[in-house]
Amino acid sequence: MGKKPPAAPDPYKTAAAQGGMNMDTAITQQLLNGGTQVNPWGTVNTEVTGNNTFVDSQGKTITVPKFTQTTTLSPEQQAIFNQSQAAEGNLAGIANDQSAFLKDYLNKPFEFNNQDAEKWAFDLASPRIRQNQMQAEDTLRSTLANKGIREGSAAWNAEMSRMTNANTDQMNQLALTGRGQAFAEAMATRNQPINEITALLAGSQVSNPATMSGAMPQASVAGVDYTGLVNQKYQADLANYQAKMGGMGGLFGSVLGAAGQAGGFGSLFAMSDRRLKTDIRRVGQTDEGTPIYTYRYVWGGPVQMGVMAQDVPDAAVMTPSGYLAVDYGEVR
Repeated sequence: MGKKPPAAPDPYKTAAAQGGMNMDTAITQQLLNGGTQVNPWGTVNTEVTGNNTFVDSQGKTITVPKFTQTTTLSPEQQAIFNQSQAAEGNLAGIANDQSAFLKDYLNKPFEFNNQDAEKWAFDLASPRIRQNQMQAEDTLRSTLANKGIREGSAAWNAEMSRMTNANTDQMNQLALTGRGQAFAEAMATRNQPINEITALLAGSQVSNPATMSGAMPQASVAGVDYTGLVNQKYQADLANYQAKMGGMGGLFGSVLGAAGQAGGFGSLFAMSDRRLKTDIRRVGQTDEGTPIYTYRYVWGGPVQMGVMAQDVPDAAVMTPSGYLAVDYGEVR
């Protein structure tokens, strides 16, 4: 009577089917998006050029299409590309020649003489600085004399010492600044050959048709949630089975009760001989195909539902009365 619940989905078969559908979706999306892009710089074409195979986790060999993208430049862009390639070849040759020079050049340690740098800065700026310092010193002497501060006094000596220290600091700052500038210039001179070779290696670029006119419109194909659909169907079948079993349990309870009253053959059996029934109407069947009927017993009573003993010989037994009873626990 449909005792068995619906079988749960096989996870391996479901996963394999889902994987196949996912692959179908991916291939379909690639085919939709693999058109030809044409613009003033050339064309970019994607097409199927063969197949690739691999063995999946279940040991099955899978074949998928192999896509090839081909870029074709316009005649003008192709001419620029050819010239760029030739120029890059020339520049690379020059860079290669210069790199031999760098091998010896970089083997020499970098040398920098602090004294030479300071002397260069001092010779360059000291004449003007000294002239300004002497003018400032004359001005200070006049100022002190006008204030009545005599030369050689403590106040005089203090002011002159302050000016001497300031002049010394100024000359020291000149030496430090000159050293820093000279060091930077020396490093720039040493790095210049390296920078030139790096620039030669950079070369020039040609426009790529695939990037000049924006991205090609892409189609999106939603995948099939096969796993979810299988689970939904299983849950629906299970709920239907549970509802059916609940309803049939009540009906069979009535049958068994009536059987006990009618035949007294025991609570596990029900009198189901067709000869004891009237108003017989077929209303369905079990999951195994056994017909189900509604009927009344010939001695009266309410409408019952169940099977005919003659339809289920494996579940039927002969009672002492000469009529067949059915063990509904064995009905399929």
